[in-house]
This record gives sequence, structure tokens and C-alpha cells, in this order.
Amino acid sequence: MSHTDIKQLLNRELIPGEYEKIRELWKAHSIAEDNHNIEGLIATLTEDCEYRLVQTGNSWKGHSGAADFYTTLLTAFPDIHFDLQNIVIGPQGVMEEAHVTGTHRQQWLNFPATGNPVEFDVVIFFPWDREQQKFQGERIFFFGLGGVIYK
Repeated sequence: MSHTDIKQLLNRELIPGEYEKIRELWKAHSIAEDNHNIEGLIATLTEDCEYRLVQTGNSWKGHSGAADFYTTLLTAFPDIHFDLQNIVIGPQGVMEEAHVTGTHRQQWLNFPATGNPVEFDVVIFFPWDREQQKFQGERIFFFGLGGVIYK
């Protein structure tokens, strides 16, 4: 992003009712994820959404890419649980910090399945598209991805 783009985001003012819309859509997204409801997840996203794992460079684009991201994630970790630690909601979108646990049942990215419990931390940014009233995807920062802790 350019300096000008960042300044525009920083100066974005909250429109009345927008905070509630963003919060409710994030809650719908989180509930759909907990229920492994891919259609529900996709319904919260713009058609041109992008899922990006910042450290690895992996990226999935559009609704089909988001569906692929979630299908592989939820298949690899069928009991995945995001324990929310912090959340910030504003006119730019949502930033959440979570502690993730689950069981690694199938390969995910270049991590072969072990059948063991895993835990790691994530910070996820959901950029808000003001015109479409949906999220433009997720930018995901993993902590411990390269050395996932197997118990």
C-alpha cells in the first residue's frame, strides 16, 4: 500500500451504524467457521477477497480460493479452536488475536499430518470493504507456524 492509501485508511471516519455492521458480520463469520459452514463464511466476503499467510506468501483469491483455504484448513484440523485473546473493530476492519488449538489430521501447506495436538497463535486482519459491506478476506500472521508445537 502506498503512503497515501495508508493515510486514507488512518483518516477514515466511522459512519453511524457501521461499527455494528462490522461487528455483526465478524460474529457471523466466526460462527460459520466454528460450524465448518463454508457457504456461511463465503457470504461474509467480497467476491475479490484474498486470504494471505503473510510469513509464507501463500495466497488464495476470490470466493473459490477462500473456499479452498477453509476446506483444507478445516480438514487438516477438524477440531480447530480459536480462543480469542483480543479484538479491535474499526472502520478499517477487524483485527483479532487468537490462540489456536487442534489435532493435525491431514497435511496442511507443507506440514505433513501427524495426528498430534497442535497449538500456535495468530493475528488476523479482516479488511472492511465499505461499499460492499463485507470483508476483503484475511491477512493472517502465524506465530509458531515454522515450529508448530506438537504436544
